[in-house]
Amino acid sequence: MEDYNHPVRLALVALYALTVFLSAFLLFQVQPMIAKMILPWFGGSSTVWSTCMLFFQTALLLGYLYAHGLRRWLGARTQAVCHGVLLAGSLAVLPVIPATWWRNGWEGNPSWKILGLLAATVGLPYFLLSATSPLLQWWYARTHAGAVPYRLFALSNLASLAALLSYPVLVEPNLSTRRQAIVWSVAYACFAILCGVAGWLSARRKAEGPASGEAAGESAPKPSVWDRLFWVALAFCASTLLLAMTNQLTHDVAAVPFLWILPLSAYLLTFVLCFEAPRIYWRPGFYALLIPAFGVSTWMLRKGSAGLDVIPAVSVVVSALFVFCMVCHGELARAKPHPRHLTEYYVMVSLGGAAGGVFVGLVAPSLFNGYYELPIGLVLCALMAVIVLFVEYRRFLETRFGMVCALALTVALGTNSGIVIVGVQATLRTYRIAKRNFYGTLRVREFDNNDGYGVRRELVHGGISHGEEALFAPYRQMPGTYYCPETGAGRVLTAGQNKGARRIALVGLGPGALVAYGKESDTIRIYEINPLVVQLANDEFFYLRDTPARVETVFGDARLSLEREPDQNFDVLAIDAFSSDSIPVHLLTREAFAIYLRHLKPGGVLAIHISNRYVDLRPVTERAARQFGRVALLFDYHAPKDDPLCFSASWVLIVDDVARKTFSEALSVGKPIKPYPRFRLWTDDFSNLYSVLD
Repeated sequence: MEDYNHPVRLALVALYALTVFLSAFLLFQVQPMIAKMILPWFGGSSTVWSTCMLFFQTALLLGYLYAHGLRRWLGARTQAVCHGVLLAGSLAVLPVIPATWWRNGWEGNPSWKILGLLAATVGLPYFLLSATSPLLQWWYARTHAGAVPYRLFALSNLASLAALLSYPVLVEPNLSTRRQAIVWSVAYACFAILCGVAGWLSARRKAEGPASGEAAGESAPKPSVWDRLFWVALAFCASTLLLAMTNQLTHDVAAVPFLWILPLSAYLLTFVLCFEAPRIYWRPGFYALLIPAFGVSTWMLRKGSAGLDVIPAVSVVVSALFVFCMVCHGELARAKPHPRHLTEYYVMVSLGGAAGGVFVGLVAPSLFNGYYELPIGLVLCALMAVIVLFVEYRRFLETRFGMVCALALTVALGTNSGIVIVGVQATLRTYRIAKRNFYGTLRVREFDNNDGYGVRRELVHGGISHGEEALFAPYRQMPGTYYCPETGAGRVLTAGQNKGARRIALVGLGPGALVAYGKESDTIRIYEINPLVVQLANDEFFYLRDTPARVETVFGDARLSLEREPDQNFDVLAIDAFSSDSIPVHLLTREAFAIYLRHLKPGGVLAIHISNRYVDLRPVTERAARQFGRVALLFDYHAPKDDPLCFSASWVLIVDDVARKTFSEALSVGKPIKPYPRFRLWTDDFSNLYSVLD
């Protein structure tokens, strides 16, 4: 057993523990921090997070491979020297603030650009942080007889969990992203010193006793090929479900760190529980919980989170993910090898995690037209559960009762898996078109509600309707759904139709309903990041085809495009760019509003669509309007129940004194938004979506 009374040994154990804890804390603090920094540069899509996770998991795999190579091929002193040199070299990339030129020069799918940015900015520090836990566990096992190095693994996961949970509560609300990066960089420098000292002290100590060193492992069975495949498959399953369920959640709500962190925290919590307190993983209990978890996941796939408030929606997804990961990580913990093979074990686990990231982040968006990665992950989880059941309980299954139990569980899991796959396929078959790219899934649905308005087509992004159009006269070209004449945008665009030629800007196209307000002398300039949206709007809807106005289309992120352009003198600039169920944050900052207002002529109107089930953007728009000496008017339109063409919608119109006189009648029903004295202005360096959750 470890002698913790010896001062030197106790100090060394404390140094190992502190270094592992700090490395894991920094490892998972940098993930939401750097992702939040670059999210505005690539359109605010939730897929940015999936791509970041792919990078993090791949870097983790490389770090584990590096630690395994050091342990296998180099002596203790050479390990310390090699690692110390890399630690010193990594200080040269601090602070971890991405260069702004990375945001330029990309079109379509920016995945490879994101991966390159991350590699250049945080690649070496993240790689070394990733290698710390397995490397120090090996040093610890080599120099401390009877030590249990897997407890350091649990400590690292506990630190990772603390890092994730503290980010949205303590870090994000109080520090700008630049200050976050500076504080993180200082902490990393401290870690590099601690790790270097730990390596030097470890190299100077001789291996203690056969219980934890190389000799002790000579009799330990070498992991078989099946053992390694089992580790990889379990890690792949958990990683796939983590990323797929996070995508499901962020597509339905918003692509923000808060909603990335909660699923990842549940994922890490299962690591902590399974490796530090393995008795908590009671196999029969969690196998029983798989059934309702599959049922809930199936329901979410079929129905989305429509009708649920944000807390129930998040709770359902995270709870189901927790059950799946407890099963996967519980079996991983049960299957862990002798400490002699721990670095190889971590390599296999990280390989499975990275493979899951590649599958969800790169393969699935290119291969599938729907979110098949989630049902595939669910089916794989069911398959792994059945395999474990038959391998571990072979004798029990030979009894009649065991056969009945196995058959019942297999049928239940198999049925759920089948329902998931068939359900997704059936859902996609109800659409005329289903396509997918970096920015998510787009589907076009055709329906007739027999309400007298004939056949209509609807554009759906993820689980959110982005508008629809009636196909038959006299209803075709009527701007319905969120864009009816009684809405805020509809009022100002209708009021200006008799005021001569206008320049109108639309940030976000959808089916193109707002284009219907254009007349022959108007110029409508559309800013759209997703080329697939423009393709479907032209091919499947008639707003663009039938408008008499002159239409100009600018591809790429609207804010970056407007930032590069000379003043456009728009009469109306409408912000209707939705990623998931919310406007991307980078379109709502002080810097973004400065760009919009620069492009408006005196008396021009900035219209912002803030309809949302989960977040209240009134404080954001009011505070920005006040910053620039404007007034924010709220237009809450409640559609009559007997009007199937119009949806209830909330718009904010930001106006100056000239606009209030010019559009006095149209603006008369708008209500000035009351100031929120304690609300902090959002900037490119600071935003906190947690503060506006509804």
